[in-house]
Amino acid sequence: MKIYARERQKVGEGVESPKYRIVAVTGGEIQIQATHFRKFELEQIAKDVGADVVYMKPVADEHKKKK
Repeated sequence: MKIYARERQKVGEGVESPKYRIVAVTGGEIQIQATHFRKFELEQIAKDVGADVVYMKPVADEHKKKK
């Protein structure tokens, strides 16, 4: 099982709020209740369910849609 996560877009430096969002889960079933997680929370969940956490890289500015 793999848990794919990325850093939240609107979290500033030095902010203590959870920094990661789960984007997808493959290879098993898991129910997620929260929307934002701290890194150690993601790693604890992954350890408990036998999954690997894949941290996705941010999208480069030239690949983002412009409004």
